[in-house]
Amino acid sequence: MEIPIVHPSRVVHPWLQKTRLVIKPGPTTPLLEEVLTGLREQFQQQGHVLLNIPQDEVDIWITTAAFNQPVNWREAPMFSAKRVFRLAYHPTVFTLVQMSRKQFTTLLDHFEIAAAKEEPDPADYHFPGLASNAYLTLHEQGRRAGAILSLIRLIQSQTMSVRVILIIGEKQIEEAYTFDLVGAHPRTVYEENGEWFYEDLVLRMVTAASTREVTQHEVVGKPIPQAIWQSLSTPVAMRRAGKELGRRKFFTRMVEVGNLVNIPLFNHAIASQYSEGCFATWDASLDALITTITGSARPVDKDNLSDDELAVIVAMRADGLGACMRHVEGKRNDPPSSEAVELIGMDSRLPRIRLGQEGKLQEVPVARSKLHGHRGIKSFDPELVEHVYLDPPYYHFPVSCSTEAQAVGIMSAFARSEALRNPEDARQLVFTVLPGHGVVIVEKWVAGKTPFQLIWEAMDNGWLEIDSHIPQGMFKYVADKTGRMRLVEQ
Repeated sequence: MEIPIVHPSRVVHPWLQKTRLVIKPGPTTPLLEEVLTGLREQFQQQGHVLLNIPQDEVDIWITTAAFNQPVNWREAPMFSAKRVFRLAYHPTVFTLVQMSRKQFTTLLDHFEIAAAKEEPDPADYHFPGLASNAYLTLHEQGRRAGAILSLIRLIQSQTMSVRVILIIGEKQIEEAYTFDLVGAHPRTVYEENGEWFYEDLVLRMVTAASTREVTQHEVVGKPIPQAIWQSLSTPVAMRRAGKELGRRKFFTRMVEVGNLVNIPLFNHAIASQYSEGCFATWDASLDALITTITGSARPVDKDNLSDDELAVIVAMRADGLGACMRHVEGKRNDPPSSEAVELIGMDSRLPRIRLGQEGKLQEVPVARSKLHGHRGIKSFDPELVEHVYLDPPYYHFPVSCSTEAQAVGIMSAFARSEALRNPEDARQLVFTVLPGHGVVIVEKWVAGKTPFQLIWEAMDNGWLEIDSHIPQGMFKYVADKTGRMRLVEQ
């Protein structure tokens, strides 16, 4: 599409597409009506097609909901739009909700006090429309990343919508927050005439609708014999890594939708649960990547993995829509994590090295192990660790997990790594941070170290300072007086 003129401080993705959208409000307010009018004008100004009647292909569906008034899941567009209007596919649904400044700050204060308690008090999380066990998830999410995440999960649950745009203001628009599945909450401030405000929100929606999921994994080759699988050291190393990372509380509990809301039947509009993060390491014997499976298939406890929670990836599909995986005889063979494409894809843009002794050399990717988690990096030692930036648009308009956009962004960032492009570089760890999402850490091969050992030792020694806070937009790392690089948000 023709790239729209945007605020001089922002850069958009070059792959944005023209979209077909529907605006069908639910409960509304004068302020929400004002926002909808502004969005209509901005969508049309950017050349998108606004449909009066939902039909055929709909890319974006915009609706509204009232705060603290639960939406029946049968009526929620995320579950019903495709079926009711016989659409070609599920549209990307955005639900607008209004909240006054006082309501917003009062709720954040409430969730902050609630999350400070070691054990959750169900009374702190008693809101309309939530399941009886919702307090467990809301409390855990709040302790993991602050009160804003408890608020996000509450609003998502009540609106039956993963993507929510929270409008703050009573009689005048003050700002907006855009929520997604992993808990991103980038802020859009309302300026004098609102032009940048509406442009920003439209571009965030179009960014989400312009990419595609890359989870169409396919099985290739013959199954790996169980005897060969049992002879490998990498499955054992993966199980140990899960325990080590668990001791350091890197991963958080899987979010189970059934603990938040009562939906009798889950369908392909949303998985019944999703896990936070994944990890993988290279197996030289198989010439393949051993990775954790997707949490949407079934609950996965990364602190206590079994062989059934591991998958084998050998390549990325030629069309980029997923990964190529091999099955293993005698075990469950669930698909790999939704981040499988980025995990295997980055190797194609990086050098391979030779390991072993003369006569027994094996060629392997320079990146040995990869860790993806919904965490941030507060600081790091640049003598031992390299940080690589994403392309600029990813900081202005973040993308979602399991998408082609995220995979391409991560692969491109690591392809620029000096430490990975030059295997002799002394820095053994490289990372990047996706705004609103989390960190991806790559570990090189070091003799005498087991997979992921460099990563957990870096956490212990302070070479990498893991943080629950994830930047939501522009940031950089700046050297302090000691030479250590520290996060500075812009």
